[in-house]
Amino acid sequence: MKEKTAIGFLISGISVTAMTIGGVIAGCIVAILAGVAARHSKAEEDASMAAFYLLSLALGVLIISSKGSNMDLLHVLFGSTLALNNAALILLTLIASITVLTLAVLYRPLVMECVDPAFFKTVSKLSGVAHYGFLLLLVLNLVAGFQALGTLMAVGLMILPATIARFWSGRLGGMFIIAFVASITSCYIGLILSYYLGFATSPSIVLVMGGLYLLSLLFGRQGGMIFKNWSKG
Repeated sequence: MKEKTAIGFLISGISVTAMTIGGVIAGCIVAILAGVAARHSKAEEDASMAAFYLLSLALGVLIISSKGSNMDLLHVLFGSTLALNNAALILLTLIASITVLTLAVLYRPLVMECVDPAFFKTVSKLSGVAHYGFLLLLVLNLVAGFQALGTLMAVGLMILPATIARFWSGRLGGMFIIAFVASITSCYIGLILSYYLGFATSPSIVLVMGGLYLLSLLFGRQGGMIFKNWSKG
């Protein structure tokens, strides 16, 4: 998805509309390729998504580095959270609203698709809808994320909250709540650190979230290192 964003960036500069359109188009291509690879081969979906995303990222960086400046490249890769304009904020709000509504509609099919996709495929026609619908949501949120945090940091904001939540709860509802709280807390603390100490915003947010991940890795009740070893003892 990075290459289409890069093309939109080179055509229109720092334009939310151009970069979003380019990102969505490329993201949909990446999501479809990853979904097809996962459903019709032995490749895992997360590995397929990562592979196609990295290929897209590498191509986008190559395009921008060959035609744009170093500042252009840094802006696209790491974002500028404190410089978001009204158009970007409206885009983020719109995508967040679409995501929440779509998840509410596809909640049960998504759960079944995650628990036992092979069985769900045989009993319902919603398997493909849930599968590709989720990938589309992933694309939309990546596009929204790199408007604020940049292409690289946006991935951390999507992966770390779920990873943190998994160490504290074995129930899906509990994971949702913990992931939400971890995200809000990390963004708030990261913004405060960035504003008062002059740190880069995107890395500050992800580093705070990384700190929460390390704490969860050590002390989490669902497989944390200390809790797991203490239980064995």
